[in-house]
Amino acid sequence: MEPSAENEMVAVPPGRVTLSDRRTRRSWPVELAPYRLAAYPVTQLRYAEVTGVRPGTAKGDRVPVEGVSWLDAVEFCNALSRREGYTPAYGFEPGRPEAVEWDTSADGYRLPTEAEWEHACRAGTEGARYGQLDAIAWHRGNSQESIHDVGGREPNSWGLYDMLGNVWEWCWDVYDAEVYGTYRVLRGGGWFDEPWSCRASVRRRSHPTFRIDDVGFRLARSARP
Repeated sequence: MEPSAENEMVAVPPGRVTLSDRRTRRSWPVELAPYRLAAYPVTQLRYAEVTGVRPGTAKGDRVPVEGVSWLDAVEFCNALSRREGYTPAYGFEPGRPEAVEWDTSADGYRLPTEAEWEHACRAGTEGARYGQLDAIAWHRGNSQESIHDVGGREPNSWGLYDMLGNVWEWCWDVYDAEVYGTYRVLRGGGWFDEPWSCRASVRRRSHPTFRIDDVGFRLARSARP
């Protein structure tokens, strides 16, 4: 991977995806406008360049940043937007750090919605995965129980790497407000997960302040005319 490649944003076409939840046995369709999604999860190096810190336990410039909460991720999005001259996507309510508002008109960096994430992960495919698991993902069966540099497995047909495995990725969405309050959605599976979790449709949830060594994120931006 070239040094600049980790900053690459891929144009994702519009489409329709049907989300499903195994716990509630619900499914619901979502129509999507075009958007842009990072080819790789945010790396330790990029996170450090923007914030000045290297969270988590993994060492290496090109490993995905981990040990970051959902709130860390949205704050990073705003910081990178300001650094690059874009309008920040997120607003914070004083005294209520978890009450984050998304300005959908902003051109800055943001987290993908879970519908955007799944649409991009599938890249036009309809099965559980966009390729053979060992070829596309670091999971418990082949990771030696360790995180790996981004881009070490095969991408999907849209040029997106590590959509499955390596680290779970925070998405914008609240998981189920009535049952779990402010818990946010995680997607993709991680390096310590069994193959079952590394599928395009699997949803996980956690509190927006939660940090652990197999959770990171990737960047999205809304497409502009």
